[in-house]
Amino acid sequence: MEQGLFNAYLWGILMIYLLLMIGIGIYCRKMSSSVNDFVLGGRNIGPWFTAFAYGTSYFSAVVFIGYAGQFGWAYGAASTWIGIGNALIGSLLAWIVLGKRTRAMTKQLNAATMPEFFEKRYGSRSLKIASAIIIFIFLIPYTASVYNGLSRLFESTFHIPYTACIIAMALFTAIYVIMGGYFATAVNDFVQGIIMLAGITAVVIFCIKYKGGLSEAMASLGTIPADGSGATGVYNSLAGPDPINLVGVVILTSLGTWGLPQMVGKFYAIKDDAAIKRGSIISTVFAFVVAGGSYFLGGFGRLYATLTGEPGKFELPVLPNGKPEYDAIIPTMLNEALPVVLLGLVAVLVLSASMSTLSSLVLTSSSTLTIDLIKPLKKDLDEKKQVLVIRVFIVLFLALSVFLAMNKNAYISTLMSISWGALAGSFLAPFLWGLYSKKITKSACWFCFVWGVVITLLHTALFSMGWFPGAVEAVKALGWKLNILSPLNCGAFTMISTLILCPLVSLVTPLSEKTATSAENALKKTA
Repeated sequence: MEQGLFNAYLWGILMIYLLLMIGIGIYCRKMSSSVNDFVLGGRNIGPWFTAFAYGTSYFSAVVFIGYAGQFGWAYGAASTWIGIGNALIGSLLAWIVLGKRTRAMTKQLNAATMPEFFEKRYGSRSLKIASAIIIFIFLIPYTASVYNGLSRLFESTFHIPYTACIIAMALFTAIYVIMGGYFATAVNDFVQGIIMLAGITAVVIFCIKYKGGLSEAMASLGTIPADGSGATGVYNSLAGPDPINLVGVVILTSLGTWGLPQMVGKFYAIKDDAAIKRGSIISTVFAFVVAGGSYFLGGFGRLYATLTGEPGKFELPVLPNGKPEYDAIIPTMLNEALPVVLLGLVAVLVLSASMSTLSSLVLTSSSTLTIDLIKPLKKDLDEKKQVLVIRVFIVLFLALSVFLAMNKNAYISTLMSISWGALAGSFLAPFLWGLYSKKITKSACWFCFVWGVVITLLHTALFSMGWFPGAVEAVKALGWKLNILSPLNCGAFTMISTLILCPLVSLVTPLSEKTATSAENALKKTA
């Protein structure tokens, strides 16, 4: 296909898709007049829409471009375990453990956001304010990572300038979220989810077939010497070359969803308990296909790319900071293996994955700021004005994220890991324990907030930002098996540690009468 014809074909598909998204936003505008409708869809969203909203918020260009490329390169075919963990822990188990309890308790407490849950469950307005600030700040790098993933693909494959792609995606996301709120997001997520299922399946089939089929591709992968040791047969093995650090990735990307406000919020809005049962199955199947397929595909990245100038392979470029651009691996595979016609589907696939996640992030952040920070200060803020303020914050949040995404030095996985580590490290334990135990104290909740944020910021300053090269060299000199330099392992540590420390801190801190009464009433009616 000639370049001019291909460009016309690509832009035609993209415009049809974007117009469809905007049309859904316009259609749903009348259903989003109140705050409850705009933020939660009236708590009347069915299992299919909720399951797809959960899945499409979970998996974006961050997974397909960033994580699949970088961790497929690091762990080979064993990176598929990350997708399996996402399906079983991040989807199925999350729905079973959190779904029913979250819906019932947030409805009982009349909480529309995670900060409202903390306020009413632990009887503390200051907890609500603190958690709202944490959410707004640390959702920004996650949003930037989504921009980063999509823009890298469009720049390398379709030659659309990186900056232009970021700005355009922000504008289109703002349009349909501002117009239709959560209901428009849920409907769009359903459409986007179908595109993602079809697209991932097609991409995996063509990329593996291009290398001679599954058995030949696996055999070729096994001949590649492992980095450092030079051993062969590791990249096609069950555990991969580094199973210890692989576990850290599985924990962060799977358990992390349990403490993310934009993920947990899906359970607030679901229709009833029957919908939760059906939604858990739908969400798990979706995760197996999308996440499992993405990481499985990434595991074959070394058959397409090289760091050493190996003939017949794409040599990965080096970023201005001197590190290899792992985020270029998946775009390279797609350019080489896919027929031209399918590249249009891939463009819509990645755009769908990214916009669905973006819409969830901006809606969560803007609604949190409005409901939990602005509304308490402005007592005369009626429903109509609240919805207006939420829409204004959507624009502000997207603008800040665009600014951060302009830094092409940052790995997609690093941005996402910082965000997930701080958010899930702060919220997972007090949220989960708060759903099931009346003995968790307000002090324990505060401890988790401080622990999650401080550990993440300290680790970022010491290792991710490059401000203290001496600290990096000191850790490398220890030669530990567990890579503590990795922001992923830091995030996994914050989550696991707070799950253990939260009930321990509760044992040695007083349980106020207000917190005890609030917990007793909420748990009694949700058991």
